[in-house]
Amino acid sequence: MTGVVCAPMHLEAAAVRVPGARVLHTGMGPRRTAESVERLGDTPLVVAGIGGAVTDGVRPGDLVVATEIDGPDGPVPLKSAPLLAAGLRRLGLTVHTGPVASSDSLVDGTERGRFAERGALAVDMESAQFAAAAGPVAVVRAIVDTPDRPLWRPGTVRRGITGLRSLRMAAPALREWCAAAEKGEVLLASPRSFCAGVDRAIEIVERALERYGAPVYVRRQIVHNAHVVRRLEKLGAVFVQEVSEVPAGATTVLAAHGVAPAVRQAAAAKALRVIDATCPLVTKVHNEVRRYSSRGDTVLLIGHADHEEVEGTVGEAPGQVIVVEDASAAAQVRVADPEKVAYAMQTTLAVDEAEEIASVLRERFPVMAAPRRDDICYATTNRQRAVRAVAEHADVVLVIGSANSSNSKRLVEVARRHGAPAHLIDDVSEVDMRWLAGARRIGITAGASAPPQLVEELTQCLAGLGRTSVRDSQVADEDVRFTLPREVG
Repeated sequence: MTGVVCAPMHLEAAAVRVPGARVLHTGMGPRRTAESVERLGDTPLVVAGIGGAVTDGVRPGDLVVATEIDGPDGPVPLKSAPLLAAGLRRLGLTVHTGPVASSDSLVDGTERGRFAERGALAVDMESAQFAAAAGPVAVVRAIVDTPDRPLWRPGTVRRGITGLRSLRMAAPALREWCAAAEKGEVLLASPRSFCAGVDRAIEIVERALERYGAPVYVRRQIVHNAHVVRRLEKLGAVFVQEVSEVPAGATTVLAAHGVAPAVRQAAAAKALRVIDATCPLVTKVHNEVRRYSSRGDTVLLIGHADHEEVEGTVGEAPGQVIVVEDASAAAQVRVADPEKVAYAMQTTLAVDEAEEIASVLRERFPVMAAPRRDDICYATTNRQRAVRAVAEHADVVLVIGSANSSNSKRLVEVARRHGAPAHLIDDVSEVDMRWLAGARRIGITAGASAPPQLVEELTQCLAGLGRTSVRDSQVADEDVRFTLPREVG
């Protein structure tokens, strides 16, 4: 069902009317608004108009997207607000998110303060009536008057024009919201989010901060996720590229992806207190490479040459490790002695692609030694199986993970290979509402380094668009837990 843009005044309706948008002039004030809401039934509604700011920091021409509005029984949350706000910001608009309150009459003077005390950012005369709507609701207000620029002062007309100009610029995002809002369900891939290695690495940094105090230095990102890094920075972690940037004797954590022996040597030369957060499954691959190279084998490392895990693994035997990135490279790689070859894998690869590369290598080098157990970690395998199961039934799949997360990018590739359009997003702010138009079933997963709360935030936003049914598609249980290093154990 296509949503409707509801505008209280004719000027507002004219400002937001663009091709493809269904715009309704609902009239000013509570009574006329209530009549429109009753008439529209469960149609998705986005309310767009001008309003007044009640707090400092919100300027004329800014937009306020309501996270909640007044209802007869208290505040009513508008869960899709982050998605709409992100769409408006992509249009170059200044957007604030927060509560929008309603009044039966124009608000000015000390009344602004009373609304501000309730936590509101802005006030209008209609939003409260939309709390009774049966379908999804969003509210956008373009600010005309503020505490220091009240209505009854020179400049109101100019500020009104500024507000209407912002509404006009906002119109494409309002249309996108209307197209994205419809009934449907969310399919959650499970397992998803943090794996045991990521949990362990994050806990190591947290415990190091508790035991040794800030700052604790971390070489590279502890795991490949911007949200995790920002949170640990607030706690006192300092992220550096190389140990050469760390003051002598300081506490230093090596990230989960592993490092080359040369990095450990550099840390020892500076007398750093080193805490190793390398994932045990990555350590297993390092041990394999050392074992193969010590007996004179050329090690073919299946993986991506620019990934930190691969860089660290190659560092175990730089002259004997050759990175093989795809099947084409596997068909052409040359080794010193075809009778003395072994292979290993980056732990975060797509299982099917890695096996394709390994098959080419096995055909070319029949006596090639192989790991006793697969190198691709259990968590990567489980998350790929889970997203595959979801992709077969979803109209679109959203994968939460940072752009430098290898396992997250592989989840996107797996979903696409199994028939679903898929997109990698760092969080809800990167969701393009156009992806959701016509998508009744939306699949969600998250890479092994993505915090689980990001999945909850996205699920709530989609519920605000009408996907209120949530189904968990579980393919495996995970109960693995790795022990901590003695320095923080």
